[in-house]
Amino acid sequence: MSFQPTDPISPPFETAELRRLLTGFLNQCMPDPTSGSEVPVGNFKFGVYAFFDYDGEPIYVGQTNEKLRTRIRRHLTNQRTDAVAMKVLDPFEVFEIEVWPLPQYEGRTTADPEAKGHLNWLEFEVFRFLITRSKFNAILNEKDPLSVPDIGYMRPPSLRGRVVSETVVDLRGHPDTRIARRAETLSLLAKVISERQVQVGLRRTLLTQARRLAWLAERRLEELAGIPEEDDRDT
Repeated sequence: MSFQPTDPISPPFETAELRRLLTGFLNQCMPDPTSGSEVPVGNFKFGVYAFFDYDGEPIYVGQTNEKLRTRIRRHLTNQRTDAVAMKVLDPFEVFEIEVWPLPQYEGRTTADPEAKGHLNWLEFEVFRFLITRSKFNAILNEKDPLSVPDIGYMRPPSLRGRVVSETVVDLRGHPDTRIARRAETLSLLAKVISERQVQVGLRRTLLTQARRLAWLAERRLEELAGIPEEDDRDT
């Protein structure tokens, strides 16, 4: 007898949990200095976001001028971005999100030069800042953000939160599960590279992902060092 879900329309449990926690995060309010009101952080049009894995390691930085909610959800739930399609970013690795909205540009067009300049600088500044916090001195982005001169811009207040529930951590957080998932992502990325004419940045991402896999596997081996192995042979 084949398995029949209780509700065939509903997404799998882990997907539903991600959507639930992601919605909760994006609905958290931050003050809008231009209006004096509290606004859900996901509703800000211009902003920069960063994803972190289960070890707190920064793995991806991006910017948006179409609302933080729209852009982040596209990465993590719709999977219709280049980063996901090219196997640069695995949404299953995202444990926490941090966002830096630019509320002062609400109402501006996407082509507004002042908003674009500040947004490009902020992405570069966040990327540079998080690189210094990385164990590998690297982030998985295929391309580095544009280097923008600092003309007195300020990094705005940020909001950070997790988008993985404790139940999902129990299902997905075991290091062996994460090693297998990361190895699969690495293999798929290598396949993309072998089948296409790609820029050098994607090969750099491949190397960074390989270093991340090796670090996780090495740490797991160290955790198990000295523990007697079970004898699986028949007695």
